[in-house]
Amino acid sequence: MRRILVIGSSNTDMVIKSDRLPKPGETLLGGKFMMNPGGKGANQAVAASRLGGNVTFVCKVGRDTFGKKARELFKEEGIDVSHILEDPEGNSGVALINVDSKGENCIVVAESTNDALTSKDIESLTEVIKASDILVLQLEIPMESVVKAAEIAHAHGKKVILNPAPAPSQGFPAGFLSNIDLIVPNETEASIISGIEVQSLEEAERAAKKIQEAGCKKVIVTLGSRGAMIANHEITVVPSDKVEAVDTTAAGDTFCGALAVALSENMSLEEGTRFACHASAISVTRMGAQSSIPYRYEIK
Repeated sequence: MRRILVIGSSNTDMVIKSDRLPKPGETLLGGKFMMNPGGKGANQAVAASRLGGNVTFVCKVGRDTFGKKARELFKEEGIDVSHILEDPEGNSGVALINVDSKGENCIVVAESTNDALTSKDIESLTEVIKASDILVLQLEIPMESVVKAAEIAHAHGKKVILNPAPAPSQGFPAGFLSNIDLIVPNETEASIISGIEVQSLEEAERAAKKIQEAGCKKVIVTLGSRGAMIANHEITVVPSDKVEAVDTTAAGDTFCGALAVALSENMSLEEGTRFACHASAISVTRMGAQSSIPYRYEIK
């Protein structure tokens, strides 16, 4: 089985579900509270493992309750945690998430030890990267660390998948996208990266072309309930399953983890996108981040 390495963030998500999202300065009463493991890197690692991948996860946590619990949970998911780093002086990452009755959310993240995963840490993991086949990255750790990981992986012929979330308002460093084999933004991220407002399929296609011109030749723009658009040699639209969304948290992370598994199993990009759409559609029917991620047996 081809090996998937995920490098990224690990957070504890504190979630409140209410009828609607509060306005600035407003206090809402009557919400339902949950606390779940999260973080884009962790979510994608868990998704890949549950869906059948051979997964190693690298993150940095604190020597606190949240960090210890996260490591235990990753082990339970069958993820190789032997390269997780620990900052004895730092606090593990936390995210505050508000979800409304329609499944829309707003999120605030305290990066904490995620922001302490340095490029020197990444360099120390060169042999781990070389031993992998597919590297999955996001942007909840420092950009210089993401750049270094992509450089090392690309130099050794590894496939690099980037989920550019949260999208960088300052853009990417020069030449960075040339080290990325496949980039997977949602509509908002594609808009920020390309400078083209993405609301329609035609605008998504224009944004993807702009991203391709910047150096990454394979682009998948996720379109929420409409599915996903693949821009490779041609444009292909893969529809999503029709479901009633309860919570969209981690839908994109589920998509990326599923896609990594599909590619590790030598599915085509279109087959892998269909597989990922099925998985993410299941995730939005459930509350929470990792708690919403499906298992392989659930993918029909």
